[in-house]
Amino acid sequence: MYRHHHWPDGTVAEKTAERQTASLAGVAIILLLLVGGLALVHHLHRAALIEDCLMAGRSNCDALLVRPH
Repeated sequence: MYRHHHWPDGTVAEKTAERQTASLAGVAIILLLLVGGLALVHHLHRAALIEDCLMAGRSNCDALLVRPH
């Protein structure tokens, strides 16, 4: 019985390369969103610390901005 063999041509390789490029772009976007989210959480945490300090009636809340050594 005759079997039709499909020989890979340039279009299959091009489609594979396009899929890989799209996948890498997706990973890069997810990493960018993750880093941005972590930066936002860090900023909001520092703002909450300062707000808690001010709500407690303290006057030296700027010391929270300086990290201890």
